[in-house]
Amino acid sequence: MYPVILLLVIVGAVVAPRFATATNLVNILEQISVLGLTTIGLTFVVLIGRLDLSLEGVVGFAPMVAAVALVPAAMGGLGLELPGWTGLFVALGIAGLIGWFNGFMVVKVGLNPFISTLGLLVLLRGGVLIISNGRSIYSPGKEFTFLGAEKIAGVPLSVVVFIIVATVVGLIFKYHRYGRALYAIGGNEEAARAAGINVDKVIWSAFVFAALLGGLAGVLMTGRLDSAVTTQGQGIIFSAFAAAVIGGVSLGGGRGTIVGVVSGVLLIGVINNLLTLAQVPSFYVQASTGAVIIIPAILTTLASRRSSGVKTRT
Repeated sequence: MYPVILLLVIVGAVVAPRFATATNLVNILEQISVLGLTTIGLTFVVLIGRLDLSLEGVVGFAPMVAAVALVPAAMGGLGLELPGWTGLFVALGIAGLIGWFNGFMVVKVGLNPFISTLGLLVLLRGGVLIISNGRSIYSPGKEFTFLGAEKIAGVPLSVVVFIIVATVVGLIFKYHRYGRALYAIGGNEEAARAAGINVDKVIWSAFVFAALLGGLAGVLMTGRLDSAVTTQGQGIIFSAFAAAVIGGVSLGGGRGTIVGVVSGVLLIGVINNLLTLAQVPSFYVQASTGAVIIIPAILTTLASRRSSGVKTRT
């Protein structure tokens, strides 16, 4: 995808002169940091051959709970007014509990992950409206919004966080035995069990790590907006799936890299930004995400058939 991204950058510089400015390029990186963390979290689950639709709800619910805990005027004056520095821990703690619950429902109860996480997504969306009384919470505190609002040498701190997380997770996937276990389970779960891998533990932990990254993504978004809004994160799961598929992550499990995931996230960010600067109506920008999913999926299928020697029907 990186040659494609480079081509789009060149086209963007011609079509919209503002596209190639340093300010806009940094803006693209800031915008994709939230999507990037969500997609990396999703990759943990997809690598083991599962799905987690609730990540979209985590992005909105976890920071909303934290904001309610920090702002005394929230929930009609029932806010807890905790110290600002506790906000991150509250958000990540809530996200971790959601991931733990997802893992429990899949591993112990035996529910289909699509059904269980879809139900939880709807529940979390409703939960956001309940705990906030249907209102966004503004200015929850500088200590809480620090990661998403501050800049280092002109570079948003959220971009630095995304790069660090992507680098660490990429190294774990490639070199650590936990990463190898994820690929093994996604490739052949029974063979992984026979090899001595604690499959249930790895699956459970994958849901926890995914939710934690979703919660962190929500914190970054709250910092960028300086508010926890009731619609926060809505629709991000579709973009995350698109980025993962574009980046070569197999929805069947066992295949995919963080380098590919980052390329998929960058491609979506560049396309959305380019269409916006070109003053393309917003509904066309949304439709482009669907096309971005379908076209690479077709190309990947054709390439896979060709490499395996299977001829396509004409």
